[in-house]
Amino acid sequence: SVTGGLGDTQFSFRLRQSGGQRAAHYEDDGEYNREAPLTLQREAAHYFGYVYFRQVKDSSMKRGYFQKSLVLVSRLPYVNLFQSLLQLIAPEYFDKLEPCLEAVCNEIDQWPPPVPGQTLNLPVMGVVIQVRIPSRVDKPGSSPVKQFNQENLLPAPLVLPSIHELDLFRCFQPVLIHIQMLWELMLLGEPIVVMAPSPTVSSEMVLALTSCLAPLKYCCDYRPYFTIHDSEFKEYTTRTQAPPNIVVGVTNPFFIKTLQHWPHILRVGELRMSGDLPKQVKVKKLNKLRTLDTKPGIYTSYKTFLHKDKTLIKRLLKGIQRKRPSEVQSALLRRHLLELTQSFIIPLEHYIASLMPLQRAITPWKNPPQIRPFRQEDFMKTLEHAGPQLTCVLKGDWLGLYRRFFKSPNFDGWYRQRHKEMTQKLEALHLEAICDANIVAWMKDKSEVEIVDLVLKLREKLVRARCQHLPVKEETLQRVALYIETVIGSLPEDLQAVLRHP
Repeated sequence: SVTGGLGDTQFSFRLRQSGGQRAAHYEDDGEYNREAPLTLQREAAHYFGYVYFRQVKDSSMKRGYFQKSLVLVSRLPYVNLFQSLLQLIAPEYFDKLEPCLEAVCNEIDQWPPPVPGQTLNLPVMGVVIQVRIPSRVDKPGSSPVKQFNQENLLPAPLVLPSIHELDLFRCFQPVLIHIQMLWELMLLGEPIVVMAPSPTVSSEMVLALTSCLAPLKYCCDYRPYFTIHDSEFKEYTTRTQAPPNIVVGVTNPFFIKTLQHWPHILRVGELRMSGDLPKQVKVKKLNKLRTLDTKPGIYTSYKTFLHKDKTLIKRLLKGIQRKRPSEVQSALLRRHLLELTQSFIIPLEHYIASLMPLQRAITPWKNPPQIRPFRQEDFMKTLEHAGPQLTCVLKGDWLGLYRRFFKSPNFDGWYRQRHKEMTQKLEALHLEAICDANIVAWMKDKSEVEIVDLVLKLREKLVRARCQHLPVKEETLQRVALYIETVIGSLPEDLQAVLRHP
């Protein structure tokens, strides 16, 4: 790196898992992902890298500098936990090298797995890090910070208020008046380049952008810190096709030239502490992005669908004048973004719920009915009476925003996830309907072929329910297993033997 900064730097990156054989997933992946918020699920195709980099003058080194990074690689997007962990480990490691890492790895091996909803105490190097793993059932926007029962913890634990949330206010300070535009660009999955003065600013801004859609999952690709050495460099800089749906953070001025065909470029300066409001960057035409010393700004020709929320900006500016703590300002900003996303997504949730078959249509001996198809025009008709205007004061072209959203990977990702959850719910309701049915009465007039067919189908359902972690009570699954035994017991002995030992 050509960085001139001396001292310690922390940042993050994200990289694609290479092709070939995918590693067998963790046993608990399905269970963890089912209970974790969508935005904190374990990634199947990407790794996160969390970096602690030190550069100091050292005359004993050939180049006159000590330059070393310690990188923690994980599939989990727990940026606060892993960066806090590196702050403890890296300085020791630079001092004592491998033996220190071996001891740390032994301690981390003993940590319990992350279980959504649980508070974990994680001992490392004489410190106990205490974190709560967020759960899907948490109320959106609620603060996880609580003082937990600590009487048996010596020394007093290092309590992390959040495992993953950034200081949004600090990250977005230079672009506060454009927060509406940035939210829309993220919602629509538009290609964005973040040009920053350092890997820290680059990665924090990209992560802040991807988190501003919560609780909606950002389903496009994103690279908090991207360099010319990344394997996708050619793919992202080619001009023969449109840029991919991705947010990419860069620091190398070379990218100004190679990425100037991208539709949205956010150029930011060094992030400051939250005591004063840095000059707000201006929206500029893309053709202004030519010189290597480009000034901070948003270079785009995008016109927002919704109007700015001036009251939010005023509240945040007043907070700066009154020296309101950064975490309070961040909470205000986060709540605003959450309410905006919820106003947008609630009409979609109501409409998709109406596509679910009625419970009374689910009968035990027939396949469960199908979920009705999502028709965009039918959805648009519901907006007049149940649209975002009911919960959001922002005026603007909401219909136009939905139409653009339907073309984005974020709609596709949201719809697939909801369709999968509804299909699993139907499967679960079907299993319950089978349990409540009188199987002995059903078998009376059935042939052996039909009965064997039922056994095979029920078995398949049971395996699927366990493998996919369907939302079914354990007691229901046990009753289905008992049913299968009852049915097999009614058959001739030779068939029983075949079915019990296939």
